Amino acid sequence: MPASPATDSFSPSQKEYLQGFMAGVAASGQFPFTGHTASGQLTASSADSTTGNLAAPPAEDTVFGTPLADLCKEERWKHDEDPLDAWERLIAHADADKFPDAENTYRFKTFGLFYVAPAQDSFMIRLRVPACQLTAHQLHGLADLAADLGGGYADLTTRGNFQIREFKPRDLVKVLTRVQDLGLTSRGAGADNIRNVTASPNSGFDPDELLDVRPFALGVHHYILNHRDLYGLPRKFNVAFDNGGSLTAAADTNDIGLFATRVTAASLSTLNSQPSTVEPGIYFRVQLGGISGHGDFARDTGLLIKPSEAVAVTAAMIRVFADHGDRTNRKKSRLKYVLDAWGFEKFIAETQKKLALPLGRLPLTACEPRRPVIKHGWVGVYKQAQRGFNSVGIVIPVGRMKSRQMHRLADLAEHYGKGELRLTVWQNIILPHIPDALTSAVTRQIQNIGFTTEASSATGGIIACTGSKGCKYSAADTKGHAVTTSKHLADCGLVLEQPVNLHFTGCAHSCAQHYCGDLGFISTKLPDGAEGYHVVIGGGMDQEQGIGKEIFRGVRAIEVPSLVEKILRTYGVRRTSGETFVQWARRHSIKELQEFLSV
Repeated sequence: MPASPATDSFSPSQKEYLQGFMAGVAASGQFPFTGHTASGQLTASSADSTTGNLAAPPAEDTVFGTPLADLCKEERWKHDEDPLDAWERLIAHADADKFPDAENTYRFKTFGLFYVAPAQDSFMIRLRVPACQLTAHQLHGLADLAADLGGGYADLTTRGNFQIREFKPRDLVKVLTRVQDLGLTSRGAGADNIRNVTASPNSGFDPDELLDVRPFALGVHHYILNHRDLYGLPRKFNVAFDNGGSLTAAADTNDIGLFATRVTAASLSTLNSQPSTVEPGIYFRVQLGGISGHGDFARDTGLLIKPSEAVAVTAAMIRVFADHGDRTNRKKSRLKYVLDAWGFEKFIAETQKKLALPLGRLPLTACEPRRPVIKHGWVGVYKQAQRGFNSVGIVIPVGRMKSRQMHRLADLAEHYGKGELRLTVWQNIILPHIPDALTSAVTRQIQNIGFTTEASSATGGIIACTGSKGCKYSAADTKGHAVTTSKHLADCGLVLEQPVNLHFTGCAHSCAQHYCGDLGFISTKLPDGAEGYHVVIGGGMDQEQGIGKEIFRGVRAIEVPSLVEKILRTYGVRRTSGETFVQWARRHSIKELQEFLSV
């Protein structure tokens, strides 16, 4: 390779030319440069300080238009290295059997691995179970994983998902590879990513459904897995598909809710003189901005899309959020706040720019109304669309199962059904495809396992987040208190004609959606250090949609079971014929309700 030219290598004529050129530049006075800094940047001549530094300042790095200096620390970590590239970090931590620092704790969440100290000095893995469907083979494998490397149990989540706890750092890579060997993944199950894509849990066998929505939920799931730009969002993001049938997927609490809807010639006739190119058929209506912990449900956008367009439209909307979501203030970084600032029209216009297909519109009144869901319809035996077969809904108290119970449920799915199970956002399981002649045998087996298919109205809808025994954010043992409350209600013989939902959540993240329960409980530490709850009343989803209102503050945890009993008995005495708990609670002011309960 030839050496770089030195000044001694120039010919006399070249030297003369260069000397003349530089002299001319200096004489012009336009570019008084006399040297370079150590970094190579040109500096102004000390002889003429009025000119200043004429070199262009370096462009400041930005992330989606936000200067690096303004980013929150999580965004800066993502900028420094994509969390998806943390595999070598995981291997190093496993080899050293070492717990992570704050930065790596955040990075590992993108792989679905959560270091949950100080609640537990161990890891939890959260999976992705798209469309909330699981095979018996996978459930057997998860039961073995929990027994071999974890704490011997698993938790169902309020996103129709699985969490397994108490893994040691040395087993991180083993855990991930065993999950992948089962045909599952935990990629993107935590941190600033799209969480488990949910679907109505009885899709494909609900006699009342408009559309089997599983293919579309799975389509979004696989699209996410194969596009890196759909990771590293401003904050977490939820997507749900509703089949329009008898059970809820709580889609109105999601950032994007896609609701199957029917358009008929009769419903189109309600448009009167308004022209429409929409043909009768089944479509999705799009709702946006659900985040119940911040007091908002998803709202109808006016968009009507073909099922074949669902994946593309969903991906485009997520990309708009990625481009424009707040990356400086994590309290304001969810989709809701983009919509609050922009409104739907601007958001839809930005979405349209990312699509090759036109977005369709239709007034909500031109679609058939959604049929009411069956409250607690995820529990018990129901006829399927397939003649001669049934689904059996199983109550899993606060969503926790031991490994042996998981194995036995998987056995039931294999021996009596078709090897399939469905998870619900109510932390329960549905066992489908049970022949008519075998439903009694299956329900007896379920009772022998320690679960039930005949929950009372007072206990069938109790859900709870992880709580302080497994989450550092929680101020109380929500699962423990929910179980105690359930037992109290069962022991006191309380019977209600209308089902009631009780939601126990441990912090403002509201993983158990306390604002959406007939009765909701959010934990707090009392002045003396005891565990307690603030209590809200009158919340609901779907046809009962509404945010609960606070009725009591700082109730001691040990007093919650008797308080719940008193509230439910008061409702039973004071309600009108056929009146639901939500209707009763909303009919009265908070002051009136407090007076009823003080008697």
